Amino acid sequence: MAGKTAYKNEWLKEHCERIMVVVKKGEKEKIKSHAEKMGKSLNAYINGLIKEDMGESE
Repeated sequence: MAGKTAYKNEWLKEHCERIMVVVKKGEKEKIKSHAEKMGKSLNAYINGLIKEDMGESE
């Protein structure tokens, strides 16, 4: 399985960038719970909000 993990990590390094978001204690769980209620991961929820605000479609 280590080969798959290494491949995924390499793919992420080549195709993605990370942004750190800081929220007050307790807010992360509230946001994550809301995202799950909408059928999305926390990452997908935040990315969707950013795209919507920028006028881009998902």
